Amino acid sequence: MSKENSSDTQCPPDKIIFDADRGEYICSETGEVIEERIVDQGPEWRAFTPEEKEKRSRVGGPLNQTIHDRGLSTLIDWKDKDAIGRNLDPKRRLEVLRWRKWQIRARIQSSIDRNLAQAMNELERIGNLLGLPKSVKDEGALIYRKAVEKGLVRGRSIESVVAAAIYASCRRMKIARTLDEIAQYTKANRKEVARCYRLLLRELNVDVPVSDPKDYVTRIGSLLGLSGASMKLAAEILEKAKNVGLTAGKDPAGLAAAAIYIAALLNEERRTQKEIAQVAGVTEVTVRNRYKELIQELKIEIQNQ
Repeated sequence: MSKENSSDTQCPPDKIIFDADRGEYICSETGEVIEERIVDQGPEWRAFTPEEKEKRSRVGGPLNQTIHDRGLSTLIDWKDKDAIGRNLDPKRRLEVLRWRKWQIRARIQSSIDRNLAQAMNELERIGNLLGLPKSVKDEGALIYRKAVEKGLVRGRSIESVVAAAIYASCRRMKIARTLDEIAQYTKANRKEVARCYRLLLRELNVDVPVSDPKDYVTRIGSLLGLSGASMKLAAEILEKAKNVGLTAGKDPAGLAAAAIYIAALLNEERRTQKEIAQVAGVTEVTVRNRYKELIQELKIEIQNQ
């Protein structure tokens, strides 16, 4: 009797349990066997250590979104050794070189494959330069793939669309990176990257949360060598500013820089406005203006100014 098709059973769905040893679905209230002889979908072998599990497993690694073919294709390495580990003779080495050449060509057949191969290399390069985690790069790769499927890359610079996808990914994953930071590692200018970013949001319906100034505090504070107490105080200042409506329409990096400056002064870990502005990627004027607004509206008293 099938569990899904058993219309005559009176057992509530939340009372059905699975007995892995017997391969049966049983009702915990009545003891009725609802379905039996379930095929075990797991492996037929057992492993007790990670090394043993890896050795016995017959499947490949997980899909990798940052490779154009998601890592499903094979790769002939450059060791030029046989299965036993002996060096290949010159004739065999030339033959393997031909295999390798054709294998690389076979991986990239269509124009979309070529586009993705170039874009994924660019995404990996920018991601490494920005120090982004793998989850952010994977999200950026997914956004770029959707853009390719919709034909949004045609007629536009691959670099610009990749940079825009990375920025959208950072916003989605709440990783504090500004558009200027990302654009500086590409040949495209900030204006072109911003245009592509707006296109991705509009055409792909990417859900991007509003940028929170508090996301920038930890990064700016750590780069300046500030204590955890100062970073916590800066986050509290920004929370108060948000509650009174001071953060609306303001650059989050500028607000975070000003809050860091105030917190550093209050905790006697003085940093100049120029130092903070350089780390935050904003101008000194922006830091100064946001600083004045925060201390006036939040009634913060700064001693020895």
